Amino acid sequence: MPDSSAALRVAALRLLTRRDHSRAELKARLAAQAESAELLDAVLDALQAERLLSDHRYASQRVAARGSRYGNARLRQELKQQGVADDDIAAALPEAGDETERCRAIWARKFGQVPQSAEERAKQMRFLQYRGFSGEAIRQVMRGGDE
Repeated sequence: MPDSSAALRVAALRLLTRRDHSRAELKARLAAQAESAELLDAVLDALQAERLLSDHRYASQRVAARGSRYGNARLRQELKQQGVADDDIAAALPEAGDETERCRAIWARKFGQVPQSAEERAKQMRFLQYRGFSGEAIRQVMRGGDE
């Protein structure tokens, strides 16, 4: 029993040395190697107690890495899919910066000019929606153009 616990811990640490993982993501990746769910939970609890595994740190790093390209809605959805708690998501999202400014920067990089037709405007708005920006941020950018 202790051997399988040690092997599971080594496998978890090997994954965590490459990048941070959420608890749910790590649990899913290690489930096939674990003898039981209780053993896996015990190893993950120990890693959390030692602060080697942290959903808050994972959320902060994910937002920092992807915040310049995506809006808050998309970041929130991605973190939820990885099993991050709402509290950790809410704490990490402000670290990305002002959503309207990020939206304006993406719009300027992709399009750079005010749309000349309704079709072009709809295309630009769809692009920003796909990136996960809020309707308010998109409206402000489309209203202001390249301020």
